[in-house]
Amino acid sequence: MFSPPAVERLSSGCLEEVIVTNTIPLSGDQAFPQLTMLTVANLLGETISRIHEESSVSIMFR
Repeated sequence: MFSPPAVERLSSGCLEEVIVTNTIPLSGDQAFPQLTMLTVANLLGETISRIHEESSVSIMFR
């Protein structure tokens, strides 16, 4: 997910927090204390459900 030397730069203390989603797997050597990973499972599930029910998807982002 992070190309070298991104982990070193992002974990250097310049940033308080780095937030990513779990849409791409993260290898263990790319984790660092400031990294927060958010799940998109609920968002994807709701989107699939709305598409199946032919409901609005765009309303989820208002």
